[in-house]
Amino acid sequence: MPNIATVLKDEISRISRKEIRSETAVVKKASAQYRREIAELKRQVSNMQGRISVLEKRVLRSVASQVVETDSKKLRFTAKGLLAQRKRLGLSAESFAKLVGVSGLTIYSWEKGTSRPRKTLLPVLVSIRRMGKKEAKARLEQVSKGSQKKS
Repeated sequence: MPNIATVLKDEISRISRKEIRSETAVVKKASAQYRREIAELKRQVSNMQGRISVLEKRVLRSVASQVVETDSKKLRFTAKGLLAQRKRLGLSAESFAKLVGVSGLTIYSWEKGTSRPRKTLLPVLVSIRRMGKKEAKARLEQVSKGSQKKS
C-alpha cells in the first residue's frame, strides 16, 4: 500500500503541471504569432528598401540627365570650386554628398584634392553648380525623405 503523502505529492505535481501547461499555451501561441508577424514585417522592409534604392538611382540619373548635354571634356573640376560651391549653398559636406549621391568623406577628399570625382559624376556636379539655395534645400529634402523611408 502506497504512502498517502507520496500519492498526494504526485497528484499535486500532476495538477500543477497541467495548470501551468494550460496557462503557458496561450503565451506560446501569441509568441509564435508575433514571430510570424515580425518575419513578415522584415520581408516587407527588405522589399521596400530594394525598391527605394532603385528609385534613388533613378532620381540620381534624372538629375544627371537634366544637365544640358555638353561635351564631357569641357567639364572641369577643381577642389576650391567645389568647396566654394558647397559654402555658397550653405550645406555641410554630408548634405552636399546626399545631393551628389556619395558619402560625406568623399566630398572632403574631393575638397582636399586627395581624390577626384568620376567622369560620370561631373554632370551631377555641374547641375548642382547651377542650383540656388532654395532649390538645393528642396532637392535635399526630397533625397532625405527617400532615405528616411528606407530606415
